[in-house]
Amino acid sequence: MSGRPRGQAGSRPAVMADVARLAGVSAQTVSRVLNDHPHVAEETRTRVHAAMEKLGYRRNLTARALVTRRTDTIGVVAFDTGLYGPASTLFSLEQAARERGYHVHVATVPDLSEQGFTDAVERLREHSVSGVVVLAPQRSAVRVMAGLPADLPAVAVEGGAAPGITSVVIDQVGGAVQATRHLVDLGHRRIGHVSGREDWIEAAARLQGWQQTLAAAGLPADTVLPGDWSARSGYEAGLALLAAGVPVTGVFVGNDHMALGMIRALAEGGVRIPEDVSVVGFDDIAEAEYLRPPLTTVRQDFAEVGRRCVDLLLRRIEDPAGTSGDDAVVVPAALVVRASTAPPPGSRT
Repeated sequence: MSGRPRGQAGSRPAVMADVARLAGVSAQTVSRVLNDHPHVAEETRTRVHAAMEKLGYRRNLTARALVTRRTDTIGVVAFDTGLYGPASTLFSLEQAARERGYHVHVATVPDLSEQGFTDAVERLREHSVSGVVVLAPQRSAVRVMAGLPADLPAVAVEGGAAPGITSVVIDQVGGAVQATRHLVDLGHRRIGHVSGREDWIEAAARLQGWQQTLAAAGLPADTVLPGDWSARSGYEAGLALLAAGVPVTGVFVGNDHMALGMIRALAEGGVRIPEDVSVVGFDDIAEAEYLRPPLTTVRQDFAEVGRRCVDLLLRRIEDPAGTSGDDAVVVPAALVVRASTAPPPGSRT
């Protein structure tokens, strides 16, 4: 006898069927182990890895791609992953892709030019990705998405009205309505807003939700302070309110980091939260419940966004002609009430 492990014929390299035979499992189970699928018993996973090591099995992704014209990799084009929303979305995408047996390859775009976007897509195609997810929170990103190759399955996150591309979006307007209505229901009649970056789709949607809620309540929407998502800009907005004599009793702030800065500025100016001014944020960052006071905010379900994106993209990969790209999939947002909001001064008994 040659002494070669059973299941490996002649001198050919071991294949997946050899690993399955030696481990006493199906080829599908071997594939699940290779793709780090979570629903595999640890004992089975150990047995498969032992068989792979004994056979000297090495996965040949290049050969697989040549045969199937597909890989188990999806691409992500990301414009700005330094902020909480895009970073959380990217993490959720990677988690959801792993659960479906796919890897993620990320191409970041340093600017919002058409050339930069095209270069990022080409880098991903060089890695034979099966499809792409575009993190497109800016209006200008929506415009450059028109350059996506027609034969490349794609899904956008917060992609607005990108033609022919299905988007997965969180209900930003609905979340802003919940935040503003909460303040109205508490009795506030002077409610300001700190907006996000001007070019961001989410910023415009949150502003819209604030405006339409105040209009429905017959209240003025005349206090809008500019921000850029940073705590520094929220701090500066708080200083602006102090300089104006604090003309509001409630503020809906475009994200939690800006809310953190605003609370700091108001506190330094002797304004108590929530006794004098109530503050609502947006995002529900991990630190929100540990602020002083704990922050009332709007929670975004990034895990659901990741799952829906991957599901839609894999559907487009499997059946490109059968999937419409006309509609947006909307994920609800939810208000989380904590201690930074209360009835306005003078209305408490």
